[in-house]
Amino acid sequence: MRIIYLGTPEFAVPTLEKLLAWPKAEVVGLVCQPDRPAGRGKHIFAPPTKLVAQAHNIPVFQPEKLSKSAEIVAAMRDLKPDVLVMVAFGQILKRDVLELAPWKVVNLHGSLLPKYRGAAPINWAIINGETVTGITTMLSDQGVDTGDMLLQRQIPLGPDTYAEELSRTMSIVGAELVIETLDQLRQGKLAPVAQDDSQATYAPRLTKEMGAIDWFADARQIHNLVRGLSPWPGTFTYFRGTCLKVIATAPKTATAGVCGLAQKPGSVIATNPVVEVACGKDGSQSIELLEVQVPGKAKVAARNWANGIRLQAQEVLGSP
Repeated sequence: MRIIYLGTPEFAVPTLEKLLAWPKAEVVGLVCQPDRPAGRGKHIFAPPTKLVAQAHNIPVFQPEKLSKSAEIVAAMRDLKPDVLVMVAFGQILKRDVLELAPWKVVNLHGSLLPKYRGAAPINWAIINGETVTGITTMLSDQGVDTGDMLLQRQIPLGPDTYAEELSRTMSIVGAELVIETLDQLRQGKLAPVAQDDSQATYAPRLTKEMGAIDWFADARQIHNLVRGLSPWPGTFTYFRGTCLKVIATAPKTATAGVCGLAQKPGSVIATNPVVEVACGKDGSQSIELLEVQVPGKAKVAARNWANGIRLQAQEVLGSP
């Protein structure tokens, strides 16, 4: 089975490595996003999948937009693939690519379709407090995650699982599911199933603005936001006029405040041995800050940050 692989980030690496090790497959080309600047120094970095492909002497194509790169599409066609496999490629495919191989394009999506179609399914499942999520292999079409489904796997989602951890789990389970999908397709044992569009939900792209913490929200909602936006774009609040990144949290089970008295949402209830902040529409709930980061500094345990700035009870986090 001759395969052209379309994938860019670390999430796509386990599937590529599985395909390279699978005796029934030959990866004949990689298509990924161009090298990009990253980090404070804005150094240029190659996508993780490119590094893997180069180590195996696999041709690499890096179009800014595949839909406008006729020469790359022609080069892909010349490789005579049986199937294209796509995992977190980052571009929508046009018909000429969708129909380039006899077995079309098999895509791995990080949700139990038709739920959470779109760019950030892992994050939104956590933000919305789901307890079960999963992955789906599908045949891509010209819509956004609307193609016929092939196989699915459920993945339990714990109340304290962060997006980065869930992404790693999905990438490993997903790699196995892609191999199983291709093997069943090869044997003629797999029939695509149309999605029920009436059950569809969406997972739009993340923005930095989404990370602003609303202390009037419930403790669990805030915790889910922190988990879902980790590590990017991250969540933040303001304190003493400076942006404070909130890296990790834990909802408290007890009622906020001294002797159960409600506090102003965002007000500091306790500073030692834990940093506890009132939240909820009436300030009757609370959430513990576990890890924070101030601009230009490394991440630190919240209690160390509190001690360093001599944080006082009744100070308020919130608006700049």
